[in-house]
Amino acid sequence: MRSTCLVAALAGLAYAAPQKLNFEEIDSDAGQISTGPPVEAVSQPISYNAAKEKAAAAAEVTEDLSSQSKRLARRGVNDPCAQQPDGYGPKPAEDTVPAFLGFQTFADTANNAATPQGYTRSFVNLKASVNANTYLGLATLNSYDTIKCQQLCDAADLCTAFNIYYERDPTLNPAEACPNPASFTNIKCTLWGSGVTPEAAVNDGGYRRDFHVVIAGSNGYTKNNPPDAQPGFDGPTEFGGAINSPSNWVGQKFFAGPYDAGKCSGACQATTAYNKRHPRADGTYDACNFYNVYLLSKNNVPEGTYCSFYSKAFGKQYSTNYGQYRGSDYYSVSSSYGFTLNPQDPQHV
Repeated sequence: MRSTCLVAALAGLAYAAPQKLNFEEIDSDAGQISTGPPVEAVSQPISYNAAKEKAAAAAEVTEDLSSQSKRLARRGVNDPCAQQPDGYGPKPAEDTVPAFLGFQTFADTANNAATPQGYTRSFVNLKASVNANTYLGLATLNSYDTIKCQQLCDAADLCTAFNIYYERDPTLNPAEACPNPASFTNIKCTLWGSGVTPEAAVNDGGYRRDFHVVIAGSNGYTKNNPPDAQPGFDGPTEFGGAINSPSNWVGQKFFAGPYDAGKCSGACQATTAYNKRHPRADGTYDACNFYNVYLLSKNNVPEGTYCSFYSKAFGKQYSTNYGQYRGSDYYSVSSSYGFTLNPQDPQHV
């Protein structure tokens, strides 16, 4: 199989800036306990394990979700008859529960939604959301975007599945003076610390005063198994996105075709071997002591395995590159894992 190796040590060879996708290379190869959110919730920060909650990474990872909670608190949305947030989804012309449940747009969108790379669709177009002990958190989206929901899951500690769905919600917080206000549609993304199944999709809504909350277009997606362990390396360590480090970048390699972490392992070791044979004047060289492997997709169509090499290991707090646009095409990151060489290369002849 054709491939192009970009190694920082090759003097005079142009290569992509660290953290940026090397589109020239891609182009050349491309042809080859809580059981769920409360009925009134529009966001809930993800619950992390105790060991990581104090880390700065947790604040970064949860920013997307916690910012929604802060915004809602400022708005006073829990006041009687207060205007409720979001409501970005489509809605039927008739504002009734039967019209919402039978709205064809919801069914069409759910049935045609993209399955993110690295995930398997567990169920499609149900009229209930998941209810289980492994609930992690909730975000409300601007569109029915399975890729965005996948990215939130990948960024969240312990997340192995997500559920995306339409929910009929009240435009005002139901109270004595407004017990059954007009509705709008929220698009919700819930994250789970286990796989999701149709058997777990038993939450069909509920009542807020006289207002009937119901659900439609509910899809579930479960993360695929991680890659195999690699000889000579510790890992795999699951990441959110691709590593976006401030330093220690050694090189990168892209393989068109099936996702295969083993190819990155071989390329990492080959990079170290080449650099060791061509040390600097002081006897030092850049070794690949750690690599990040992920599946790169163009508009959710797999392109191949992308490998980034580093002279030191980085943790999940640096895995903040979820993808980037090239014109109107979106290149997304999924199935991102790290492998750390053991023992570490001393980087000196």
